[in-house]
Amino acid sequence: MDPKVFVNSLTFSDGSILTLEENNIVVFVGPNNAGKSASLKEIEASARHKISPKKVLREVEFSIIGNIDDIRNFFELTTTKTFLTDGLHYRGLGYDIPATNIDYYWNNVRNRGLDSLTAIFVKLLSTETRLAAANPPQNINTRKDPIQHPIHLLQKDDAFEEKFSSYFKQAFGKDLLVHRNAGNEVPLHIGDKPPINPGEDRISNQYLGRLEELPLLHEQGDGMRSFVGVLLHAFISTHTILLIDEPEAFLHPPQARLLGKMLSKDLPAQRQLFLSTHSEYFLKGLLDSNNPNLKIIRIQREDHINKVSVLSSKDIDSIWNDSLLRHSNILNGLFHSKVIVCESDSDCRFYSAILDSLYDGTNEISPDILFIHCGGKHRIPVVIRALRSLNVPIAIITDFDVLNNINPLRSIYEELGGIWQTISSDWNNVKSAVDNQRPQLESEDVKQEINRILTEVSERIFPENKVKEITTILKSTSAWSKAKEVGKNYLPAGQETQAYNRLTSELEKLGLYIVEIGELECFVRSIGNHGPSWVNEVLTKDLKNDPELENARRFVRKVTNS
Repeated sequence: MDPKVFVNSLTFSDGSILTLEENNIVVFVGPNNAGKSASLKEIEASARHKISPKKVLREVEFSIIGNIDDIRNFFELTTTKTFLTDGLHYRGLGYDIPATNIDYYWNNVRNRGLDSLTAIFVKLLSTETRLAAANPPQNINTRKDPIQHPIHLLQKDDAFEEKFSSYFKQAFGKDLLVHRNAGNEVPLHIGDKPPINPGEDRISNQYLGRLEELPLLHEQGDGMRSFVGVLLHAFISTHTILLIDEPEAFLHPPQARLLGKMLSKDLPAQRQLFLSTHSEYFLKGLLDSNNPNLKIIRIQREDHINKVSVLSSKDIDSIWNDSLLRHSNILNGLFHSKVIVCESDSDCRFYSAILDSLYDGTNEISPDILFIHCGGKHRIPVVIRALRSLNVPIAIITDFDVLNNINPLRSIYEELGGIWQTISSDWNNVKSAVDNQRPQLESEDVKQEINRILTEVSERIFPENKVKEITTILKSTSAWSKAKEVGKNYLPAGQETQAYNRLTSELEKLGLYIVEIGELECFVRSIGNHGPSWVNEVLTKDLKNDPELENARRFVRKVTNS
């Protein structure tokens, strides 16, 4: 039996305990400086020395599989033996260990840690390491010598080379080819695989001449080299614990997503993979494969405590099976300290720009907040449910007319943790106060206006601008159309306004903020457009100092500072 080492459990600084199995893929996500990269380093340090300084992880427990005979057989069968002045040494992938030390290390591994054996079982793959993995290793005798580098396995095994080349081709559209007769080194070439003509093989001069015309991998950009370095160590190295910090580094979004999918789908059995990422694309790639062994750990730092939340397979499935969530940037919220959900993209652009203006020219750091939209009020509850399952702090911004109907208001409030009966009486009073107002247009007015438009139209295809005019007229049949343009001031003074104040106070306690002046466009009435056109024009103004935007600045401060 081959000896193996796995992480059995992680105890975080907040006391949370994560129990793991041999095939788990663990992904650390969260805002900057939350402790994602530190977690990887502390796992590696704990493997090396059982008692090691830790900040994010209070304790790391390992499973050690195999006895002393197993570890001796491992060295005998899988390493290169060299004799130095101090005796026999075993050389392998990243290690050189005196034979006399092996029994001592293995017999004390449970009490002391792996010590010099760490390099056999645990690999912390830094940016520099994975870039260097694309460099040509020294040539070996593939029939006799143990591999010293992941590229040696590509050199030794045709099936591995072919499979690995298919990974590379999916990402970059080119084959990845081993040069098996390049002298002292084993370089990799990229390009369209040269044909092997009749009477030739892979070491024929004619074939090698065509191969050597192709570019060398180690002379390419960081993206290609990093991609290959990550996959080489994940799929070919013998480490049972692999830790990779930001595997998506240097990659464009489609390639980052493909890398995540490959790691999640094709990782060899009996190998634990620990990742930290800032990329929603890489995370989506991991989710694409529906791997039941995937665990997503969100870390949020509060003072000196690293608080964690663990997404179960059920949580992940519920998010990934919703088409809105799957094809949106909502998962990007995992990497921010707070998410503010708006009704539309125009809302997000406006509020985000106002937030940035508040910190322009100051020594303060703008808060780590992501604005996202969900295509209208009725999708907000789904987004809240998803983000709360991820333990992401959230706030919601809606226009005044969210008060028009019991749903989605009730669903939004209850998804935020509220009890509807707490606010139902005040909501009924506010809704009735608006419903009882005289609408802008009564039935006779509507008929006259629509008839006027129909009389004006002579085109065969009904004009789009006339459709919009009719839509506007129909909206004016409800008092809520006017209320959305005026907001809180549309309510009568007295009990109705008092009910509104109590209602919004309760909503804001749970993070739901209503634009009390009506809707987004009411912040700048001097601009007459709507939606994207309105936002484009507003963003040309002095967002930090323009007096007309003071209400917007005050509103954004309240929402973001809550």
